[in-house]
Amino acid sequence: MSHPHPELGAPPKLPKGGLRVTPLGGLGEIGRNMTVFEYEGRLLIVDCGVLFPEEEQPGVDLILPDFTTLVDRLDDVEAIVLTHGHEDHIGGVPYLLRLKPDIPLIGSKLTLALIEAKLQEHRIRPYTLEVAEGRREDVGPFDCEFVAVNHSIPDALAVAIRTPAGLAVHTGDFKMDQLPMDGRLTDLHAFARLSEEGIDLLLSDSTNAEVPGFVPAERDISNVLRGVFANARKRIIVASFASHIHRVQQILDAAHEHGRKVAFVGRSMVRNMGIARDLGYLRVPSGLVVDVKTLDDLPDDKVVLICTGSQGEPMAALSRMANRDHQIRIVQGDTVILASSLIPGNENAVYRVINGLSRWGRTSSTRATPRSMSRATPRPANCCTSTTSASRRT
Repeated sequence: MSHPHPELGAPPKLPKGGLRVTPLGGLGEIGRNMTVFEYEGRLLIVDCGVLFPEEEQPGVDLILPDFTTLVDRLDDVEAIVLTHGHEDHIGGVPYLLRLKPDIPLIGSKLTLALIEAKLQEHRIRPYTLEVAEGRREDVGPFDCEFVAVNHSIPDALAVAIRTPAGLAVHTGDFKMDQLPMDGRLTDLHAFARLSEEGIDLLLSDSTNAEVPGFVPAERDISNVLRGVFANARKRIIVASFASHIHRVQQILDAAHEHGRKVAFVGRSMVRNMGIARDLGYLRVPSGLVVDVKTLDDLPDDKVVLICTGSQGEPMAALSRMANRDHQIRIVQGDTVILASSLIPGNENAVYRVINGLSRWGRTSSTRATPRSMSRATPRPANCCTSTTSASRRT
């Protein structure tokens, strides 16, 4: 979590014709991403996310960006641009809109659908503008152009912000998957064109960007999952991000191939996958997905549960299963897959869940890259297997 620097004092008055960029979160931390652009007294916000608390912060549910500098200037805000639908980029929007509900939200179809569902719980009906890659919109004094980027959630966008002060490009989160599940690549041609125009400020955001080499392709996970499914003898419980639609699609495909029924567990997982299915981002074969209440009527070797909790979140479904605080009980012989990589900082929480799972059966834990997982030795049938794929969430 980043720390304040009171010794810096207040920023100077913005020169006429100047552009001020103020990060209110997301620097030096993975979470609460929020950046404010100011030109001629008008504000444009890019993203408004949350940060989840760590173990030394008991009693804290969510950590928000610091809205202090915005409270008296909400009438100056032109809009909030949302680059994609992850919680660390949209989770703070309801709390900002509580202060001024009519701030327009700009984003892609899936991103807006996810935030609108979240805002329903807060009884807020937002003003929205749906955009797609290649589109340009004048947002007050800000000329915004949207660029396709590949990420672990569909419909992610970068935004190029033009003002008379210069051109700023905010990439949002991205990765360079050359074989994406939906065929939607990061638009390097658009970035090259913007570079030729002259980018005055590039704000780039990619987890694990310091790791050399190429990111494993998302579709590489398919063979890994098929191998695990082929060797599982009882229930398969898969924990994933509730927004990782491409990963869930591959789990559904593997379950369908092996004649298993699937149930979604966890409120955000059920909600998000319903939205993705309705919008056509998730293809669900007829009869594959069933209500979790019907699982008792199925044999264990015909069941797959897809739940939240891959990062060890204390109230997520998998964490509660590990703590015996959930209606679903882990038993000896179940196979548990953590189908997402560790976000830096979550290691202790994740391994605490793995340790909890190990109490309910002789447990064999594996943590490997997608390539090495495909070569891993099959685990005995009487093991509760915890398998973590290290495909980077970038």
